[in-house]
Parts: sequence; structure tokens; C-alpha cells
Amino acid sequence: WWGHEAHDEVSDAVVDRVRERVLEGMGFIPLHSSHYAKPFKRLMGTSCSLQYREDGGTERLWVVDPGHPIADGLDEAIELPETEMYGEPFDVPEPDRQVFVSWFEGGEVFRSGCCYRRGNGRIFYFRPGHETYPIYENEAIRRILRNAVSWASPTEGSTRSFGKRE
Repeated sequence: WWGHEAHDEVSDAVVDRVRERVLEGMGFIPLHSSHYAKPFKRLMGTSCSLQYREDGGTERLWVVDPGHPIADGLDEAIELPETEMYGEPFDVPEPDRQVFVSWFEGGEVFRSGCCYRRGNGRIFYFRPGHETYPIYENEAIRRILRNAVSWASPTEGSTRSFGKRE
């Protein structure tokens, strides 16, 4: 899910359907400014607000959980020469796993790769990706996205049942 503007134009019916599908097992990968997307905010239960600065500065994206499948095949850090800064505080729940942390040349840091489980679904929030800079042309970023899709994809498993048992 990538969105930059018009987050409020997404209908509540769509938000409800996305949330239900995630709870049932669909993966969800909100990218960059999708921290303000209504489905992500609903799944997180917070404002998902943060600080930002659009200055074109350098970012170093550190792999802080090298054993996670989303980090497979990556070096310890990725240098992005031009990007938009996102900074803490980031109003999201504590992630189940933190895969990436960003450092920006202004000294800010940010939780840039957060993994969550909601119901049967997996969520991976990934910060890099401002529309002004060619972030998605970077091969390491493309690898992260491919790995994230594999990780978040539904897996076979036993059906969960809820409610009264006889």
C-alpha cells in the first residue's frame, strides 16, 4: 500500500475490508507515507504520526535484525544518498520485530522496518520511498520489498476456530 495524499478519501468500507483480510491472514506492506493510511492506522490503533523534513539528505538504513527473512541477502547497511527524513517519535506500537533503523545526516534516527502480527496476518511497515527520489530503483531496496512480500504472504496452516465449544 503506497499513498502520499488523500488518505481520508479511502472509504471506511475499504478500510474495514482490508483490516478483516489482514486478520484472516493477508499480508499488508504499507510503504513510506502510508503511515497515515487509514488501514495502517486502524491496524495499529494509534495516530501513526511522526516528524519529517524534506531536505534530500543522506540516509543510512541499518539492518538491526540480520536473521530476519526480510533482511536476507543484505549488507549491514544501505546508503541512500537523497531522501526525506522521518524522525522519532513515531506513534506506533512496539513492533514484534524491528528489522531496520535509519540514521539521517541531521542526526535523527527512525524505526524504518517494523514487523507486526495482527490476527493471522503479517504487516511490514517500510519507511524508505519518497516519490521525489529514486529510492525504489536501488537494488537493495528492491530486495527488501521482494523479501517482505515473501515474508508477509499467507502461509498454510490449521484453521483457527473461536466461540463456544460443545
